[in-house]
Amino acid sequence: MSLLNTALFADPELDALLDDNAHLAAIVHFEAMLASASASEGLVPDQAARAISDSLANARLDTAALAAGLAKDGVVVPALLKALRAGLPEASRSYLHYGATSQDAIDTAWVLQLAQIVPMLQLRLGHISSTLDGLAVQFGRQRLMAHTRMQAALPITLADKLLGWQRIIDECSSGLTFAAKRALAVQLGGPVGNRASFEGKGDAIAARLAELLGLADAPAWHGNRVALCRLGAELAGLSGALGKLGTDIALMTQSEVGQAAISGGGSSAMAHKNNPVEAEILVSLARHSAGNLGTLYQALVHENERSGAAWTLEWLTLPAIVRDAGSGLLVAQRLLGRLSFPAQDIG
Repeated sequence: MSLLNTALFADPELDALLDDNAHLAAIVHFEAMLASASASEGLVPDQAARAISDSLANARLDTAALAAGLAKDGVVVPALLKALRAGLPEASRSYLHYGATSQDAIDTAWVLQLAQIVPMLQLRLGHISSTLDGLAVQFGRQRLMAHTRMQAALPITLADKLLGWQRIIDECSSGLTFAAKRALAVQLGGPVGNRASFEGKGDAIAARLAELLGLADAPAWHGNRVALCRLGAELAGLSGALGKLGTDIALMTQSEVGQAAISGGGSSAMAHKNNPVEAEILVSLARHSAGNLGTLYQALVHENERSGAAWTLEWLTLPAIVRDAGSGLLVAQRLLGRLSFPAQDIG
């Protein structure tokens, strides 16, 4: 990882939920639970499902071989299944991944990762809202000049300013909850998305699989990326909201304005400067996320029953949007913890 990422945008907790190991583990978990769900509906023998569950619980993966398979096939699942089947009794091998397609495994794995990430982001949003509430208690009665269209307007209290920020943060939390409720759903469609490969038991298996995985049940969404893009939009909106806080704070800390102060952030050439580094990072992350969101929405243009191009586009953009939001929340929390508000004489 680059020095830029480790110094300015470090988020090891989120990185552990986004990395290749987490994704592969989620695919393996999907495959084990699919076998169990299929056995509960009589599509897979119980003995085969138990063998699959036991074997996959102890699977050891060769990432170099998986990378070679990904380069050849465009998805990691065929190489992964080959490796997993090698560890199974021969009689059980054909029942691994029975009826499913690579997109079922990859989409559901990605949703399983998001299902861990969203609560973590919500917790961080809650911390920021509480911090803003604490700042309002400490500094809220102070008066300062409001600015509209970058011009001095009328006096307000600092509580007015902080409450405005807090409402934006709380709106992001509500929006994320709404979008996640639909997006965090199991994917199970089979080769062409109609569940025909599950021999009339696809809906029941999907419902049981969703229960086992702790996800929402839903029809197959192979070519319907609206819910996932909507979740991406909420995450990019979160970054944008943090960018608004960063912009306001950077403006408030200007030397000639002096409405706020941030400890730290010096200049290499001018010792008197105290640069609003973390506020600027929030603005950069907001703009980066907005650009990626525009690209993510291109994945809605999804040809027929499955698009390799649109699908791959999601892999390039949605994790970056997630990481921008997570990193921004950490940066914002640090920034607010270093923020103070000198008393203003506004007449």
